[in-house]
Amino acid sequence: MAVRVLPPPVLLLALLLALVASVAHGGDGKLKVGFYKDSCPDAEAIVRRIVAKAVRKDPTANAPLLRLHFHDCFVRGCEGSVLLNSTKGNAAEKDAKPNHTLDAFDVIDDIKAALEKECPGKVSCADILAIAARDAVSLATKVVTKGEWSKDGNLYEVETGRQDGRVSSAKEAVKNLPDSFDGIRKLIKRFASKNLSLKDLAVLSGAHAIGKSHCPSIAKRLRNFTAHHDSDPTLDGAYADRLRRRCRSPGDRTTELEMVPGSSETFDAAYYGLVAKRRGLFHSDEALLRNDVTRGLVLRYRDSEKAFLRDFGESMVNMGRVAVLAGSQGEIRKRCAFVN
Repeated sequence: MAVRVLPPPVLLLALLLALVASVAHGGDGKLKVGFYKDSCPDAEAIVRRIVAKAVRKDPTANAPLLRLHFHDCFVRGCEGSVLLNSTKGNAAEKDAKPNHTLDAFDVIDDIKAALEKECPGKVSCADILAIAARDAVSLATKVVTKGEWSKDGNLYEVETGRQDGRVSSAKEAVKNLPDSFDGIRKLIKRFASKNLSLKDLAVLSGAHAIGKSHCPSIAKRLRNFTAHHDSDPTLDGAYADRLRRRCRSPGDRTTELEMVPGSSETFDAAYYGLVAKRRGLFHSDEALLRNDVTRGLVLRYRDSEKAFLRDFGESMVNMGRVAVLAGSQGEIRKRCAFVN
């Protein structure tokens, strides 16, 4: 009878860790800081230059760039599928209802064109999204722009080395993207499906520190919420009255609502102060108070902006690792809206 020799426990552990790393990073490649150091040394500098130009021209551009990366990672992972156009036989993610308000595609296209000129076929659209999101939020963070956070002007270091996917589905976007009306159980389930923790949920919700929304996004919270409540009972009554005065018509798509009134272009911890007072714009913001862990984090970040900014960078890196394609699993698109 043949004798099967088993590897020693230490080797077994090493093999298991290697397998976990392979799955986390998409297979036969790994993400790392400075991936383009040799193949395209100026890649991150080019992205930063174009993002900075866009933000100078329109200070509200930082939030859409951050959202693009988030919406990409939650559908098929961080592989640039949110950028693909629909084709005759397929409705792509960008045409799904939750993505109708996405913006800044032109900024990504400008970055890609510049990178293709500098180093053709080297930098993926998925990595452009990750770098641009980091730069957008860094440029909106005062302690960073003042040089009080890091010498390189970044809130956190971004890992790169992703490949671009070839598939984009509107149906998958509807199924996977968190909704502004999600309760805490659904939010936890959605984030857990991406191997993101309760802490990641609380921290990444802080992306609502910048940006604006419109009346249709909160119409249900303000009128006819249920048969027993005209407005969402989890929303502070005085704040609901103020919002109703702004949104006199539920279908008003013109009136802009700041996620954090008076601070929608500055990335800080003010969002958590609003959530703690039940004045988060979305039902999903208030939902953070419905779990002991996330509620504790809301109060912690309300009282410590430094803790929030540090943890935000860590959670962005965690999200950026979701189901990435690496090595030979994808491609480097020549144009981000089209497969090669």
